[in-house]
Amino acid sequence: MSNDKRNLPVSIPDFDAGMEYLAQLPLANPILAEQKLAHFLNALQGGHLTPDEMFRLLEQARVSQCFVAEELARSYYNKALPLAADELAAFQLVLRAWRRMEKAYAACARAQQPATASPQYRNFVATVLHRCIHYVGAVIVEHYRARQELPKGLWLELHGYFATAEEWGVATEPVSDALDTAGQLAHCAGAYITLLLTDVASPYSHGLRDLNLIRRWAGMWAPLVTILPLDEHQAPPSYIVDLDKDAALHPFPKVAPTAAIRRLDTSKLGMKISHVLEQLRQKISPTRLGLGEETYGNATQMLEYLVRPWLQGESPRRFRRFSTIGTAKVVSGIEAMYFHIANQVFGQPLAPPAYTRRDYDHMFIFGERVESDVPAALQPEPEFGFEEWGVLNHSANGFRLSRTINGERLMHSQLIAMQPHDGDQFILAMVTWLLQRGESGGLDMGIHTLPGVPLGVGVRMMVAGAPSNEKFIPAFLLPGLPAMKEEQSLVLSSGLYQASRQLEVHSGNGNLWQARMVHVLQRGTGFDRVSYQVL
Repeated sequence: MSNDKRNLPVSIPDFDAGMEYLAQLPLANPILAEQKLAHFLNALQGGHLTPDEMFRLLEQARVSQCFVAEELARSYYNKALPLAADELAAFQLVLRAWRRMEKAYAACARAQQPATASPQYRNFVATVLHRCIHYVGAVIVEHYRARQELPKGLWLELHGYFATAEEWGVATEPVSDALDTAGQLAHCAGAYITLLLTDVASPYSHGLRDLNLIRRWAGMWAPLVTILPLDEHQAPPSYIVDLDKDAALHPFPKVAPTAAIRRLDTSKLGMKISHVLEQLRQKISPTRLGLGEETYGNATQMLEYLVRPWLQGESPRRFRRFSTIGTAKVVSGIEAMYFHIANQVFGQPLAPPAYTRRDYDHMFIFGERVESDVPAALQPEPEFGFEEWGVLNHSANGFRLSRTINGERLMHSQLIAMQPHDGDQFILAMVTWLLQRGESGGLDMGIHTLPGVPLGVGVRMMVAGAPSNEKFIPAFLLPGLPAMKEEQSLVLSSGLYQASRQLEVHSGNGNLWQARMVHVLQRGTGFDRVSYQVL
């Protein structure tokens, strides 16, 4: 099909024509399917369908639109930042898809003129507002999953739809939702609270898998949370939502409350989480508890993390954080990190020279050392630069850094080396959260420093207790810190760790020794920090 034919206006004269159009969507080609869905939604808003026909067709289009958007999003999920041009284009395409659905539902509501305030009309209004909240929320969540900065005004839009649901008295009106795989009835307040719970759980600090779990549980338990106006006879809450501010749930500002301020009652949610944690500790599987098969081994840890933000508790820090003005040097890539930590390029340990039969004959006859017939090729020294990042604040074990220009692409949980603004030694750190600001390549990131001053080493696997013929690869040794209850450890590239397997370690100046790997202390993108025993 030519591009001209693809861009021809689409005509949807009636409901049956719309259903036929949706049935012919080329879902195997997500980009083409998205183009056709865009034409379809434009035709709905510009045609002569009744509001009821338009609404029913939108409901039919939801599943296809969700499938197509998820397929397009695969191109930028779990990718390094800043996103490449094609990844960013796919991200913008998905955002436009969610926006079109939101605008189509809003237009559908404006076209509907009620004859009476019947129960059917109340349910219609509740459903339309639920869909608008859902799709503005989808835009917000897509920014979280792509680790992109939220545009201004997005939370105000969401607050506006919820405030309208409150005003019409349909905030808790049950509505059906074909996208809810659990089959439970939804309502506007539940969809709104789901987004508030997702946001307060620090979405930029999680990988995609964990973020999806958080969203799933937030949606599943949102009906247990009640959103209420402030009561002057009760103690001020720790956190509030201000419907007049472009922000989600945030600490109570200690100012005179207004009619736009709401609080969350999460007491029932707290009891539910406590009950689920108790069952998990009794070895009841997460699948039986409805938490999902993919949560095995991770459910308890994740729920214990969510208790504080979801129950609106304080956020105690192990170490005090200080505002700072300074510049840190940042390096990524295993060989570049080794260079800046060891102050030399990584190389193989010196091995005895290998002689040919001709060389041995020459030495036997003439009793002289043989020099190679072919001079060694001069290898240029590789250059490993660094990037300069602004230090926004820091604590004893972490930093918040920012850069305003394009540079090296980084991933969540990636290992980096950093020279702090007030130090002269490169240390190791892991990226704990990451956020891209706009399309210029500017990034903000939080990092957690690994304990101790690293030493650059080389490692290789041993075979049957004997050194192998494999080449050494760069790694890092971290000393034990008993005062902080930190074991001695090796930082290895992913894939090397095998419990009880032995390594040969080269720590410079011909110093070769052997170690047995014990267990993983920390796991990130592309690396494992492993405790070891010296043999």
